[in-house]
Amino acid sequence: MTERVARLRNCSLAARPWLTLERAALVTEFYREAGPLSPPMLRAGALAHVLEHRTIYIGADELIVGERGPRPKSAPTYPEICCHSLADFEVLNSREKISYCVTDEARRTQEEKIIPYWQGHSMRDRIFAEMEPAWKDAYEAGIYTEFMEQRSPGHTVLGDVVYHKGLLDLKREVAESLARLDFFDDPLAWDKQQELKAMDVAADAVIRFAERHAEMAEKMAAAESDAERRAELEKIADVCRHVPAHAPRDFWEALQAYWFVHLSVITEQNTWDSFSPGHLDQHLYPFYERDTDNGTLTRDQAQELLGCFWVKFNNQPAPPKVGVTAAESGTYTDFCNINNGGLKADGSSGVNDLTYLILDVIDEMRLLQPSSNLQLSKKSPERFLKRGLEIVRKGWGQPSIFNADMVVEELLRQGKSIEDARAGGTSGCVETGAFGKEAYILTGYFNLPKVLEITLNNGVDPRTGKRIGIETGDPLEFRTYGEVFGALRRQLRHFIDIKIRGNNVIERLYARNLPAPFLSMLVSDCIAKGKDYNDGGPRYNSSYIMGVAPGTCTDCLSAIRYHVFDRKAISMAELLEALRVNFEGHEKTRLMLWNRTPKYGNDEDYADTILEQVFDAFFEEINGRPNTKGGTYRVNYLSTTCHVYFGSVTGATPDGRKAWEPLSDGISPAQGADRRGPTAVIKSAARMDHARTGGTLLNQKFTPRVVEGEEGLSNMAHLVRSYFKLDGHHIQFNVVTAETLREAQAHPEKHRDLIVRVAGYSDYFCDLTAALQNEIIARTEQVDF
Repeated sequence: MTERVARLRNCSLAARPWLTLERAALVTEFYREAGPLSPPMLRAGALAHVLEHRTIYIGADELIVGERGPRPKSAPTYPEICCHSLADFEVLNSREKISYCVTDEARRTQEEKIIPYWQGHSMRDRIFAEMEPAWKDAYEAGIYTEFMEQRSPGHTVLGDVVYHKGLLDLKREVAESLARLDFFDDPLAWDKQQELKAMDVAADAVIRFAERHAEMAEKMAAAESDAERRAELEKIADVCRHVPAHAPRDFWEALQAYWFVHLSVITEQNTWDSFSPGHLDQHLYPFYERDTDNGTLTRDQAQELLGCFWVKFNNQPAPPKVGVTAAESGTYTDFCNINNGGLKADGSSGVNDLTYLILDVIDEMRLLQPSSNLQLSKKSPERFLKRGLEIVRKGWGQPSIFNADMVVEELLRQGKSIEDARAGGTSGCVETGAFGKEAYILTGYFNLPKVLEITLNNGVDPRTGKRIGIETGDPLEFRTYGEVFGALRRQLRHFIDIKIRGNNVIERLYARNLPAPFLSMLVSDCIAKGKDYNDGGPRYNSSYIMGVAPGTCTDCLSAIRYHVFDRKAISMAELLEALRVNFEGHEKTRLMLWNRTPKYGNDEDYADTILEQVFDAFFEEINGRPNTKGGTYRVNYLSTTCHVYFGSVTGATPDGRKAWEPLSDGISPAQGADRRGPTAVIKSAARMDHARTGGTLLNQKFTPRVVEGEEGLSNMAHLVRSYFKLDGHHIQFNVVTAETLREAQAHPEKHRDLIVRVAGYSDYFCDLTAALQNEIIARTEQVDF
């Protein structure tokens, strides 16, 4: 790491995240004065107004320039999507962990300008006003969450467009599409015209944003006494004059072009999740190869530029949530995820020399953002996997590892072309998509064990006593396990119907009120169609519902089948009574359920067959249903930290879990339920048909001793390869002992730098909530292979 990068990294780590109202004030100002404009033109005009009037920042030492706010670690707000209350600001400013500094000036701006204009008119307000009572009941009960009530549709990864074309090239494509409009036979011609004009306005705004950086760099250079820094500032100005207006000419310009695009996308809207560069190694390699061959770039210079680029991501804390979520949300991470390796469009390995340089950067930077992953194919060299695992076993949770061949198979099953599938990958936590060509929208998490709990109470939520489900029969009258599962299927269908009805309304609200013209012009087919990213413009349009806690749900059903119907060790009435009182006075029963039930994660056919049933039920109720954008609904399995929240609203469960405790995370076994080692875990997890999903998340925790030396590294590599030969989608590791984590809990001041893998992201252990810390500690600690 060069001294420059070390200084930038240290400044990024030392800076306290703070809330900036600059964007909110400028957007509100434009909306007040804009007059009658179509929604696309209103949004493009607002983006242009923000980018023209917002503060420009170029810091000392920087080579890659541009920030989301007036300075590093500033988080803007998006009142048109969700408007914070003053109480939210107080929570964000004062909470002990993951706080945001909120100044008195920001509070005044929010109270005097933002709230009066947006309260009752934000997208969040519109969504809740439109949802039916049944949707709200299920939402409040913790059956599901809704992503887009606080973040806009996104989860988007850039393809290679900005490396081959400048925005002026895209503007020419927009002009050609405008010229083709048929106002005689196409009733949507005016709508398309407005969208295309908005794209044109947005492109000009982003070009101007870069020019403003060039102007500042030129002024700074004129006042700079140090000749070396003056030359750097002049180079920065030259770069910003050229990109993103034109296609980049070299490695430096390629990085800066992406960064301006990244900032502009996340300024336009607070997309969920952030925005990602995709196959960065593949995109940048032609520039790297050419520049190193002609002598204009050395490997060390490229590494320094990448280090500066990495700091930029870490300077961007995620925009904070509102309402109760403001108190519960527990990370600054904005979920940008960089793919490494994978496959090229022709099917050959995508690993190149730059891939290894990027892995070196990941290793030395050790930053929470950006997240990183290995896209591992059977064609990937073993050196690639082992270099990644060398980083993994250092114990800070990056990179995660994906089966690139399975990712391609998943995308092919969904109807993508082979070329688009190979150019795709994963983003956010584990989600699969066709990079630069797809809107793959996460609509929310779905609480599988809670649906079983409602089923066992014949449609009533025992936490509140409110009937929110359908009557599926009195469990006391069930005579077979099949009747239990049949009732669960009917209840599952009921809640999924409610969820999808709501999602279809939300999709139309965004399509009509909050288009994203700048993002749209970067995604294939939006320009040609004249349609927005939020309205079916991309080549592919998928809507995902994320199943949470299939492990817990499987173990609960296994306990019912095994103890109530097969062994008849307990009656249904006795089981329901033990659950009702949270096992008070029934500890013997609880221990029987916890210790003597065949459980998922142990390579036991009894439990794993039930996992397949749970998977099939969830899949069959969702997959293939049409969304409103010409695409379909699909499933994936991840929980981020929602398994903790869902556990907090779910009572005692038949697997022996007590009320309000976390559920299982991702597709991992329930905490402590897997007792036969990691090989048994991957064999159980492989019983799930990953190809029918859009992603699954598997966590494993090892003690550092187990992965030491060449033997430990080889064993890890063998485990990963074995899982992927079984068609697993993803695996990630924590390499830390529970003892170390408990010590950090007790003495956080001594462990401020301890990073762990939480879900699809890493975070500082001491910044996590106590509930999440305890959940990670409780995960099974593998002490052998």
